[in-house]
Amino acid sequence: MSSVAVIDYGMGNLHSVAKALEHVKPGEQVLVSSDKAVIESADRVILPGVGAIRDCMGELTRLGLDQVVHQVAASGKPLLGICVGVQLLMEFSEENGGHDCLGIFPGKAHFFGDHLQDEGGEKLKVPHMGWNEVKQTVDHPLWQGIEQNSRFYFVHSYHIQAQQPEQVAGRCHYGLDFDVALFRDNVFAVQFHPEKSHSAGLQLLKNFLHWNGQPA
Repeated sequence: MSSVAVIDYGMGNLHSVAKALEHVKPGEQVLVSSDKAVIESADRVILPGVGAIRDCMGELTRLGLDQVVHQVAASGKPLLGICVGVQLLMEFSEENGGHDCLGIFPGKAHFFGDHLQDEGGEKLKVPHMGWNEVKQTVDHPLWQGIEQNSRFYFVHSYHIQAQQPEQVAGRCHYGLDFDVALFRDNVFAVQFHPEKSHSAGLQLLKNFLHWNGQPA
């Protein structure tokens, strides 16, 4: 039986993620845990997250789980970041006055702004909340079985901007074009919530639970 660890640092919708994983692969051992040994021994690891980046980084660091994420990323073991999880994997976030993050992906998380507008000049709400199309920019195993421009569910006020375009796996438009999926070796991370994105999101989670950590 394979296992997947969902990192519990008090900042994620862990119940929904765990239930979605159990649904897409019955029999999978889903371990919601803050125990370093449990996380490191799992076959795959998920870094979820909701809330402010300052609190998320603070709790990860306090629990010593920041180093665990680095170790998993370097191990070749499949690692999936979700929502704030992808922002945590960046070098820096503008949120809460600016905070250093884990630095696994070069780039930053930027505020959408107070004057975001659509093509017609209408003011857009921030946070960006609801369904939006995602354009896949690479052929990656986690996109298998997911149609181009499928819709995923978002809730965020900050968007990621990768420093290296070749690490971008998906993009979206909301007043501006921004990166919503990044990949590097055994790491894949998304801004949207796959556990709330119906068939497309569940397919991505299923793909992750069958992924060997190779980008192609």
